[in-house]
Amino acid sequence: MALDFHVKDVIHQIVAKFTHAFLPEAKKPYNLRAVHQPELDIHGIASKADVYNIATNPKVIEDGLTAGMELIHYLVADGYKIKTPLFNLRLRIPGEYDGSETRLPDGVFPMARLQTSAGFREYLKHKVKIEFSGIDQSEGLIAEITDEATGLVDEAATLGNLLTIHGYGLKISCDEVHEAEVGLYFDPVEGGTPVKVPIIAVNEPRTLKVIVPAGLNPGAAYSLKLVTQSSARGGGTLLKHIREVRSDFVLIAQS
Repeated sequence: MALDFHVKDVIHQIVAKFTHAFLPEAKKPYNLRAVHQPELDIHGIASKADVYNIATNPKVIEDGLTAGMELIHYLVADGYKIKTPLFNLRLRIPGEYDGSETRLPDGVFPMARLQTSAGFREYLKHKVKIEFSGIDQSEGLIAEITDEATGLVDEAATLGNLLTIHGYGLKISCDEVHEAEVGLYFDPVEGGTPVKVPIIAVNEPRTLKVIVPAGLNPGAAYSLKLVTQSSARGGGTLLKHIREVRSDFVLIAQS
């Protein structure tokens, strides 16, 4: 299977801003972050066909993508290694063993490993140009969330288990007047009352470790909202007002 999108000579222009480095071990103060990253589902992907001169009917593309993804879903679960022009996908069984086991340890389950293909990496290398657009002046960023129960990043929140949140301007602190307002909240995407995180085990400017509230609805989607009075610039300074930082992705609650 070969990539042939009839747009081989297109140079893609991505606007990116400097954003404060969010990992604690970062050696330099900034990362680059794409400014415009809209989220597309399969229907949204198909609807863009004419933009890239893809002559196939969008409905055909949508139906084909849906059927193909469903087939890949079952093939990977049956042990097949999938190789496509965009990604390679295979089953991985985590853990270390002494060779005498007859079943997986409790809490261990097969996982999928997805890697971009060599061809797509080469396409990105030669066809994507980055336009530098100054420093992101937003007051804080929720950059990456790891569900420690599953290892999933920016996807899941396992009830009663630990989440590790990386970003900047994350430290939650306040004066006595704002104690009832500040905290980290799971905000239901479909509407409803935000649920406050009960336990914050680590509370640092670039790292939070929190316990996922047991009261979340399994299967529901939540964004994270951080409310704090601390300055995003650190130094322990309290602002006169509270500020909010929201994740630009959602987590699915799971039991």
